[in-house]
Amino acid sequence: MTADSYRRYRVLWPDHLGLARGKYLPRRSAIKGTSFCVGVFLQGYDKGIYEVPTGIDATGFPDLEAEFDLSSARPGWEPDTGVVVADLSFDHRPFAASARHALRRAVADWQALGYRAQIGIELEAYVLEPDGDRRWRPQETPSAYVYGTGSLMDPTGLVAKMMDRAEASGIPIESLNTEFDAPQFELTLQYGDAVEAVDDVFLFKELARETANEDGLLLTFLGKPLADRVGSGLHVNLSLAAEDGTNALYDSGAEDGLSALAGRCIAGLIAHHEGLAALCAPTVNAYRRLVPGELVGQWANWGYDHRCAAVRVPPQRGDATRLEHRLPDGAANPYTAVAAVLQAARLGLVAELDRPEPETGDGIESICTDRRCARNLADGLAALRRDEPLIEAVGPELVANLLGIKELEWSSFVEAEPDWADRPDVITDWERSTYLPFH
Repeated sequence: MTADSYRRYRVLWPDHLGLARGKYLPRRSAIKGTSFCVGVFLQGYDKGIYEVPTGIDATGFPDLEAEFDLSSARPGWEPDTGVVVADLSFDHRPFAASARHALRRAVADWQALGYRAQIGIELEAYVLEPDGDRRWRPQETPSAYVYGTGSLMDPTGLVAKMMDRAEASGIPIESLNTEFDAPQFELTLQYGDAVEAVDDVFLFKELARETANEDGLLLTFLGKPLADRVGSGLHVNLSLAAEDGTNALYDSGAEDGLSALAGRCIAGLIAHHEGLAALCAPTVNAYRRLVPGELVGQWANWGYDHRCAAVRVPPQRGDATRLEHRLPDGAANPYTAVAAVLQAARLGLVAELDRPEPETGDGIESICTDRRCARNLADGLAALRRDEPLIEAVGPELVANLLGIKELEWSSFVEAEPDWADRPDVITDWERSTYLPFH
């Protein structure tokens, strides 16, 4: 179908929590545009409305305009429905607390330096099934193993259906397969220019969860939904194209094939590691995953093809040279996480930072640094507050809004689970009830 021939349109945009807010619009309404109440940005997962900054005067709950181009609509995964991702504006100016706007600004900041930001994202997620008592348990896949495919790994055909729907919706899949623990899957989308690539991820997550729901299952991207199994990440693969189209992270004359620019980017990501956590791991649950023994990015380090480092440099060179940032988890707002990664890397270039020595320990029992991200959300938020350059780069209005909502979220958790510190390995009822319906 052509973009102007759908019976209806589904206009979606990411809120501060990474949720896909939106409206269904018949074509006669869609061509006139639509709006949304700013009060959404005052809400937490509990749907309460709180006094937190939004970047504008929210008195009276004014409207935000949704800006979109119907000619860019892609086939949805519902019959005769086109899907578009909208930008938010207020009084005809970009809404400063918008995560998609923050990503656009990060891209523009790199463009001003002569580079085009390109992103590829790897998602991880678990498939859960009803346990008969209004709760969720892991789907039974006793024959599953890492890098598995087929019906023994995917007994209901969920992953195959997701792949078919994604391809039909113009969401380019690179690969789908089982991950380390069962029933966990790795869902990798193709590389592309940053905004388009994150739009694909944003829509794919919605498509995937809705497809699972149709089959009575829950697909969760939550960082650590199961205490006895590894967590789920959102790995951000970053490269930068120079004005002539070549990969600017590659230097054929360097011993390791990495350019000076790549070194500056690595240095920036390491320098702002602690501040990045609250933007890349923005839930109470996220810090269950960021512990020793899991192949995640809790340490402020980098390494060559090292999956226990925060910044992994995969072995491919030439046009495939990239940096993989492994700190974000699957419940992160992908627009916020990618904007933060891009800005931290850029700050390394602007400040002319030198990369530290690479990690040579195993990353589990031996580590070459004593710096790591916070051990809980409260400390992660405090670390972000201290990182003023990162706040300014990502967007003060967005960060202020996020800090306000997340500090209230932490208070709610502590009130519901006062003995949380005595049970570091327990996934609490509060976490399950708060996050599983949305992530």
